[in-house]
Parts: sequence; structure tokens; C-alpha cells
Amino acid sequence: MTLSFVPGDSLAHRLDPRSKLLVQVAFAAVAYAFTTPRGLALLTLVAVGCLLAAGGGPRDLWSYRVAFPVLLFAPLVAGATLGAPWFRVERAAATALASYRILLLLVVAAAYVRSTPVRESRAALQRTIPGRPGVFLGVGVALVFRFLPLLKRDLAASRAAVRARLGAERPRRERMRLVAVGGLSRAFSRADRLGTALVARCFAWNPTLPRLAFCRVDAPALALAGAMFAVAALRIA
Repeated sequence: MTLSFVPGDSLAHRLDPRSKLLVQVAFAAVAYAFTTPRGLALLTLVAVGCLLAAGGGPRDLWSYRVAFPVLLFAPLVAGATLGAPWFRVERAAATALASYRILLLLVVAAAYVRSTPVRESRAALQRTIPGRPGVFLGVGVALVFRFLPLLKRDLAASRAAVRARLGAERPRRERMRLVAVGGLSRAFSRADRLGTALVARCFAWNPTLPRLAFCRVDAPALALAGAMFAVAALRIA
């Protein structure tokens, strides 16, 4: 699975992208306001519900597998000490809760990416943030969503090329260098072609974007976002 839009007819696919962005922001606010195991357990239900509403499943989280080792070993690193008692459980527990909180945010993000086309994300940002900053942010998000899958594909191709040339017999450091150099070379080449393509297509800061409109199906999402914002505000107060 890749970090890209998957066509479908799920509930999340029918929502306005602004509603989904609002739910993400509200979920992040609640996640950082409630750091107890009970609070994170309730947020787990919300995160899983968001992913199911987008027609997704555990396979969609595989795109974030690079972050999993960091989230897994962060509590061990945080709890380790250079002297007695050598390991502090309270530090490890606090870091474990923080790692799990980040995992929940990734679940909600996966639901958004799966159910939202790039053009709708750009339109939502440009119409939410006024002026040139909104346009610049919308363009940046659109380019990242379109460019990142290609970079991942190039790195996978470089790795496969190294293996085909008996690269597995070389030291690990040498293999990492070859893959990194090949991936960066392709990334810069793609960036040059992207710049040329933007010029050739007369890139404009005010393109014709899809029309967005709230409808009845957005009511539950907006109510959920409002409830989470209220809970987070009460918690902080």
C-alpha cells in the first residue's frame, strides 16, 4: 500500500475535505490533552472508526512502517539510564503513551489520505487559509502527495537494482550508500522534470479547483470535531 488516494464510496469519501481536516485537528488536540491509558483507549475507538469509515484496514498503516521501529524502541531508550537503577519505568511508560498517541494520529491520517483526492485537499486548504499563504500551502501539500509515492518507488527500484547486481554480498554501509545515492539522483532528476512540466503547463496560482460544499453527511463529522474540541478545551482549562 502507498500513501495515496483510493477511490471508493465509503462514508469518509463522501465527506467534505474540510470536515475531515477539522476532525484531524480536533483529534490531535484531544490526543495531546488526554495522555492517560483510559483516554487513549477511548481515542483508539475513534481512530479505528475513522479508518473503517474510509474503507481502510491494517494494510493502510503499512505505509508508515518506517516509523514503527522508532515508536517501538523509544520507550526503551527513554527508560534506560547510565547508572542505578539502570532503567526507569515511569519514563518508559510516559514515552510509551506518547508513542501510542503518535500511532493513533497516523491511523487518522491514513484514513484522510485514503479517502481524499489531492485536488480536494488543495482546494480545502486554499479556501480555508486566505491569501497567498493558503495557495502556497495548498500547492505544497499537492506536490508532496504526488511526489512522495514516486520517491518511494525510486528507492525501491534502486534497492532492487543493487540486489540484482549481487549487492547483497557487499557490506551494509556500502549497500546503504548505493541505494541513497541512486534514490537522491532520481529525486533530483524528477524535481528538474517537475519544474519543466510546471512551466510547460503554465502553472498558475489560481487554478480551477473542484467546488466544495458541506452537506448533511458532514453533520456527524462536524459534531464529532466540535465535541472533541470542547473536551480538549475543558481538559486544558
